[in-house]
Amino acid sequence: MKKDVSSLPQRVIGYLRVSTGAQDAENQQLGILQFANGHGWKVELVQETVSGRVSYKDRGLGKIVQELKANDVLIVSELSRLGRSMLEIITLLCELSDRGVKVYAIKGNHKVDNSIQSKVMTMVLCMAAEIEKELISQRTKEALQRKRLEGVTLGRPKGVPGKSKLDGKEEEIRQLLEKGVGIASLGKIYDCAWPTMKNFIKKKVVVNGIRK
Repeated sequence: MKKDVSSLPQRVIGYLRVSTGAQDAENQQLGILQFANGHGWKVELVQETVSGRVSYKDRGLGKIVQELKANDVLIVSELSRLGRSMLEIITLLCELSDRGVKVYAIKGNHKVDNSIQSKVMTMVLCMAAEIEKELISQRTKEALQRKRLEGVTLGRPKGVPGKSKLDGKEEEIRQLLEKGVGIASLGKIYDCAWPTMKNFIKKKVVVNGIRK
């Protein structure tokens, strides 16, 4: 019996995230490939070496999420690979669900797809995420108000730049830029997100006498 081609996903992404020095990429890849093959999908594997404390928005995953469309599929070995906190992961799942993107986490058999059970579970998770975000927002407002009443000056002092782990590396980065190394490659070299590197260069690096 022929498969309905129209029901097949346009794009299937297998996302692997390993922390620096971790060696479990092979296990993640094997599980993802087996899952995709079981559904007759051709999978595109994307691997990143980045700390789990980094938001998905500051990883390559952020770009992938932006590109995914309705009926596309995202496969991970487990949900923890998707974000730095459960709230962020649930929020991401809700966003992808709203856009019609299907998500499968092999460990725990978690799925966000067209099934009734999945839709109900996703709805519950989204409600929980909204409640948690509201509680966090309320706690933050209360803490700020308490600080104001105590006479604490909030915010960074005017004219004082924020600290960056790239501070002190301006000259190295300048030399690499002059040699034609791109921002994306610099981000990988210095283990930071592309937007972070671009912003740092714009504010603190002068190349050939010009602020980039």
